[in-house]
Amino acid sequence: MSDRALSFGMMAQAYERFRPGYPEELFDTVAAYAARPLRTALEIGAGTGKATRLFAERGVAVTATEPDEAMLTELRKHVPAHVRTVRAAFEDLRPGERYDLVYAAAALHWTSPEDRWSRMASLVEPGGVVASFGGPIEPADPAVARTVRAARAPFLARDDVPSPDGTPPEAEMQWPGTELRRSEWFTDVRQAVIERRFTLTADDYIGHLSTVSAYLVLPEAEREQVFHQIRRVLPETLQITADVTVHLARRRYDP
Repeated sequence: MSDRALSFGMMAQAYERFRPGYPEELFDTVAAYAARPLRTALEIGAGTGKATRLFAERGVAVTATEPDEAMLTELRKHVPAHVRTVRAAFEDLRPGERYDLVYAAAALHWTSPEDRWSRMASLVEPGGVVASFGGPIEPADPAVARTVRAARAPFLARDDVPSPDGTPPEAEMQWPGTELRRSEWFTDVRQAVIERRFTLTADDYIGHLSTVSAYLVLPEAEREQVFHQIRRVLPETLQITADVTVHLARRRYDP
């Protein structure tokens, strides 16, 4: 697991405050694709439970796994009491119980690529669903986005997470759909986008950036400088694009 993957625990409370939750449309999209009851789910890299709440509050028995104890502590403050929590990385999970749904919210790219899909297949029922979803949170105004990039440039060339398999951003099918299509374990791979727009204050946008791994791994002095430079060029409020890209696949019965 990379340093960026392990950087979130020190900011668990900020992550909870500044990261948005997930819309009900996301659950509806997953449930419609499943086309059968989703009684049980395993969540990979649950963080502070933003997605956990969505599924647990719709009646799914969620087992939320997360390797960072600070994140789990924060998660337990906010999720229904019936959610089961396990401190474990994806790579630590062992075959045993199988679930109707295995999902990851903005976390799957942190998992090890080695045997990723065979591991996943061992955790989901045949005919069950794998879901991965997330997306960047960015200024909606292209001019503001350019200004932010220019202010960030002396410290970071980019602050996103590159596609793990090198899929270019203009490709019709994005990762992990690309890998799922190549996997012998899964079929019926689909990609959907749930559009979201909202308004943030400049300070809350900086708060969000403070939870992004590219900034978290900077030396503290540089991190403070880049946030200062970005804050200087922001309007007091800004429109935000926060689309959720959803990838879905079904576990084959006979791989």
